[in-house]
Amino acid sequence: MTKSIDVSTDVARLRKDMVECRRDLHAHPEMAFKEERTAGIVAKRLKSLGIAARTGVAKTGVVGLIKGALPGPVVALRADMDALPIIERDKKPYRSGTPGVMHACGHDGHVAILLAVAEVLEKRKKNIRGSVKLIFQPAEESPGGAEPMIKEGALKNPDVDAIFGLHMWNDFPVGRVGVKPGPLLAAADKFEVTITAKGGHGAAPHQTADPILAAVHAIQALQALSSRMVDPLQPVVCSVGRIKGGDAFNVIPNRVEFAGTIRSFDPKLRPRLPKMVRDLIGGAVHGLGAEFEMTYTMYYPATINDVEMTKVVDGVAEGLVGKTRVDRNVQTLGGEDMSYFLNEVPGSFFFLGCRNEKKGLCAPHHSDRFDFDEEALPLGAEMLLRTVESYLARAK
Repeated sequence: MTKSIDVSTDVARLRKDMVECRRDLHAHPEMAFKEERTAGIVAKRLKSLGIAARTGVAKTGVVGLIKGALPGPVVALRADMDALPIIERDKKPYRSGTPGVMHACGHDGHVAILLAVAEVLEKRKKNIRGSVKLIFQPAEESPGGAEPMIKEGALKNPDVDAIFGLHMWNDFPVGRVGVKPGPLLAAADKFEVTITAKGGHGAAPHQTADPILAAVHAIQALQALSSRMVDPLQPVVCSVGRIKGGDAFNVIPNRVEFAGTIRSFDPKLRPRLPKMVRDLIGGAVHGLGAEFEMTYTMYYPATINDVEMTKVVDGVAEGLVGKTRVDRNVQTLGGEDMSYFLNEVPGSFFFLGCRNEKKGLCAPHHSDRFDFDEEALPLGAEMLLRTVESYLARAK
């Protein structure tokens, strides 16, 4: 599919380097805030290119700066570096060599792409009207590296005017790009519930206030969140992913715990969700004579793309891959801490197709067999390069 898509000569000659870099990073994955080897590779590469870089931002983050020959705005590009606590099952030659850790979301590709972009931009800086910041971020998967990077000045000195980023996307075939203004990814929240009640013998439930039954009713009640308490045109997902209670088959326990996640797009709705959840659980639990405690944690806010900045990306995508290969309806209830950067400065985050079923590269993100078509690497680099150039041209 990519044969009909032309990338610049500067990018094409770096294809092999991108593949080698990505495979090296894939073979040596590192968890959140432990990306020391990865950050070292990034810093060394930037230094070899003559690009000034600040290291140790939010522990392991790296921020590079390319100053154009002419004055102008500052545009930032962001790539995340961390891996996941997953045992890789695939037996490819560059599989993870770190036990229990795997690049299962494409972040190794993001780093390889941005390093290639850095090299090309440094080569072209005589024609750059403005500056480009290169943000290599730790801990996207959890607990989040974007917010601490912002607090430590990643968007300052010089102040960033716009920011862009991409994410490998195995829902799309390689050669396709997902672009959407407004909410692209959801806010990701977590709730943890502990139900307590009088336990007892399984043969005499009338002598107890069964917390397992209360948990079942509470979890069922939570399904009313999206079906009855929120506008049905407003996407909200409530999923319980963990439940624990009891030790014996014939004993009703005193305590049951469960936890889950709630995803939403609307920043105005989100602050109301904790009370809704609490009320639903309370109604179900108290009616059965049990009590409960709940902890509700708000993690990443929704990733909301600026309309004007997304027009820049959209135009670049259409020019590179063609109108029929740009998906403008893409949206997911997954979360991303790129959201913090987009809350600070206008920008746009887009999806880069990387699926190839003929090559067997179709496992979903966060799967223990995840991999992607490396033909996406030069396309991603070209997308970011043209986006920078288009934005700076508009900003003259």
